[in-house]
Amino acid sequence: PFFVNRGGLPVDEPTWERMWRHVGRIHPEGERVAQRIRGAADLPKIPIPSVPAFQPSTPIPERLEAVQRYIRELQYNHTGTQFFEIKKSRPLTGLMDLAKEMTKEALPIKCLEAVILGIYLTNNMTTLDRFPISFKTHFSGNYFRHIVLGVNFGGRYGALGISRREELMYKAPVFRTLSELIFDFEDAYRRCWHTLKKVKLGHCVSHDPHSVEQIEWKHSILDLDKLTREDFRKELERHARDMRLKIGKGTGLPSPTKDRKKDVSSPQRGQASPHRRNSRGDRRPSGEKKPADSKAMPDLNGYQIRV
Repeated sequence: PFFVNRGGLPVDEPTWERMWRHVGRIHPEGERVAQRIRGAADLPKIPIPSVPAFQPSTPIPERLEAVQRYIRELQYNHTGTQFFEIKKSRPLTGLMDLAKEMTKEALPIKCLEAVILGIYLTNNMTTLDRFPISFKTHFSGNYFRHIVLGVNFGGRYGALGISRREELMYKAPVFRTLSELIFDFEDAYRRCWHTLKKVKLGHCVSHDPHSVEQIEWKHSILDLDKLTREDFRKELERHARDMRLKIGKGTGLPSPTKDRKKDVSSPQRGQASPHRRNSRGDRRPSGEKKPADSKAMPDLNGYQIRV
């Protein structure tokens, strides 16, 4: 399963190279084993999960359950090899192309990949608001990071995602407030003996799959060591209010789309994108309001997944 996708076809060259480097490090006869597996004709076919399709009358909660079921069927990637390289600074259209590739390869995924896939599979649910939620926790002297896709439908909050822990992924949209959702995650972490240290909240993601906007991953950064419980709750509700106001006002202009004729998947280097709002200067730390117009470069730090 490391060398072919679930359909029995070889994976693309970059993915194969990444997997081969990993196998070569841990298995002295990795090349011989790989060739034997790739050349075997009697291997059982692994079923490929079907991408969920919905009738127009299907309620949104049922659609979310089907999307989460599909993400779960792909399974969590325990191999130690990242099958899909996700750069959070890429425009939305490039990330959606990557999500489409995930559905074709049907390989195991981790939490950041699940967020991108969740956005892709809910793009046609225009009444659903989607926004990233990142967690930083502490356990046994080490820090761990995790991310899910927060959702809001009809004023009720929930989440989509994948994790090693069942209680740290899907949350049905039944929470009346954003703070109730986050506190539920905090309780789940506590049951895993993790202490929640930081929560990073992004703004709502566009439903336009061809948008060259970047996802705003860190609009609010809440440090629990610097906030009382009540202040933490107030900051969460302030962020929820900010998202409602942004949705209510709208952008005023249609989101920019990529030129399909030129097959452009990301802005050219050197061009200043008016939509880059996830820079360090734009992040709003605990209790501080985000500056209105910042044009700093985006945060290009990688995302190490542990939970």
